Amino acid sequence: MTKTDLIELLAERTGLTKKAATDVVNAFIEIVAEALARGDKVTITGFGTFLVRRRAARMGRNPQTGEPLHIAAQNSPAFRAGTYLKEMVK
Repeated sequence: MTKTDLIELLAERTGLTKKAATDVVNAFIEIVAEALARGDKVTITGFGTFLVRRRAARMGRNPQTGEPLHIAAQNSPAFRAGTYLKEMVK
């Protein structure tokens, strides 16, 4: 399913116009991204939690040359599925 498919289904199920559904989906994505950028987590009970995980610095290898290289520490977005979502996917 793509973002466009999601917008179409949302418009169909809620009676919103496609423009309004697009605005809702874009606003949701923006709100979640802004919260994660601040280091907050976003929990939707039963569905899941969007959070930021810290990845430690580590040594890696250049796949072309085999030469070791340093990979810097970084923050990475993550999603942890909730109970309802896990049950639906079974």
